[in-house]
Amino acid sequence: MNDAQTPLIGYDYVSDEDMKTRGKATLDMLLTRRTIRDFSNKPVPREVIETAIKAAATAPNGANQQPWHFAAISNPDIKRRIREAAEEEERAFYGGRASDEWLDALAPLGTDASKPFLETAPWLIAIFAQKKGPSGEKHYYVTESVGIAMGMLITTLHSAGLATLTHTPAPMNFLRDICERPLTEKPLVLLVVGHPAEGATVPSHALEKKTFAQIAKIWD
Repeated sequence: MNDAQTPLIGYDYVSDEDMKTRGKATLDMLLTRRTIRDFSNKPVPREVIETAIKAAATAPNGANQQPWHFAAISNPDIKRRIREAAEEEERAFYGGRASDEWLDALAPLGTDASKPFLETAPWLIAIFAQKKGPSGEKHYYVTESVGIAMGMLITTLHSAGLATLTHTPAPMNFLRDICERPLTEKPLVLLVVGHPAEGATVPSHALEKKTFAQIAKIWD
């Protein structure tokens, strides 16, 4: 065996029936996931957030460069600064930056420039994509790698019983400044994390999903 290789572990044999059962259980769990905007201020243990980030960091990524940084924030002052900066960008977005077509697509969500959840939710996780490494080396497949990691992060948080919102005010350079990240990192998503508020609702159309035939084709 090549000295640069190590034996594979963690893949014990699983019967076809067990694979089906496990896959269905994961699907059933994910079918309950909803993006929410009404968060409770109930605290969430730091350990849960750390575990979810560790899970995200196991994601496959280009050349194992791990081109990501997760800034997890519970500090009220920093959350307030983020809300103020995000709402400034959102006012510009809703006030003229967004096209009418874009605003029409958002209309069923009932969103506007006010983002109180950025202070109400116990945690914000700012997710950055690293275009270069600490020594200036170029990173590869950055967007793809960080996108996979974000999916694993959201899945882990949902599995733990928490709700999330992928908030993407544009531009998001204020996150880089507030979180003291270098210019070689691009903020991609501000993930809002916490428990749903009592009586929280979601848009009815959020329950409508494309059929399997619309999203996939099996070639067997």
